[in-house]
Amino acid sequence: MNAQPAKPTRRDARDNRARILAVAREEIAASSTASLTAIAKKAGVGIGTLYRHFPTREALIMELYRNDLQHLIDLAPQLRDTHTPLTALRLWFAEVARYGRLKFGVAEVIHAATGAGREDEFYDPFLGAIGVLLDAGAADGSLKAGVDPEDVLLQLSVLWRIDPARDGEARAERILGLIVDGLRA
Repeated sequence: MNAQPAKPTRRDARDNRARILAVAREEIAASSTASLTAIAKKAGVGIGTLYRHFPTREALIMELYRNDLQHLIDLAPQLRDTHTPLTALRLWFAEVARYGRLKFGVAEVIHAATGAGREDEFYDPFLGAIGVLLDAGAADGSLKAGVDPEDVLLQLSVLWRIDPARDGEARAERILGLIVDGLRA
């Protein structure tokens, strides 16, 4: 017996999903306690539509996490190819900091779902993204050679602990400046 081919997702369903994610990213970054009802309303969908795509709050948070991490992983080689290595690293760090503002209020959900990072499918690819930028900087002499990407990740992990409501953006910028200064050749 032949299996039926999977039905393609309707365009309106894809659009609803994308709109829910965009609104959820904004709302959760503003307040980690943003309600799913408020997210659905602002996205212009019913709560049932939101739950069809994301049956739990945790499912929504994890989808945001996956999307943001994949974006950061994909961004590293793009920045390397279009900017000097030092500029590429700074731009990438700025995106990581933006992501850190989202993760601030929901880090415990992500840590629980990924076994505190040990079971995270994005861990090695994220280290690879850091390595792409470090290698480019080492090759042109702007960054120290031989820096372990995992050491840089540990430094960046402080970003998830910065409260965005307490001058978080400025503090993240200062911390990233310190990290970049430490990586310079």
